[in-house]
Amino acid sequence: MLIDSMLMVRAKLFRGLADPSRLAILEALRPGPLSVTEITERTSLTQSNTSMHLACLRDCGLVVAESRGRYVLYSLAQNGVEDLLSAADVLLARTAENIAACRRTS
Repeated sequence: MLIDSMLMVRAKLFRGLADPSRLAILEALRPGPLSVTEITERTSLTQSNTSMHLACLRDCGLVVAESRGRYVLYSLAQNGVEDLLSAADVLLARTAENIAACRRTS
């Protein structure tokens, strides 16, 4: 059985979201746009690590960047990222204990 190409893209999305640093950045951006400095303060990531993950999230279309004067503000893309994070919150409210105890995933 061949795996559907959209299934492969979906798997790639979830692998990208599996990184705790990228999820921390997305969570930091949920309330609204932030600069790299503000993101590093809220996530405790280094500036270089934050910038690397922001580039990945931007390239994948999950985050957008907007220049404002000498600053660049990052925000969640308007393509359902907030909806996905909210759906994950709902699912975790029901299954967090089981997921945390699962020994089949790391």
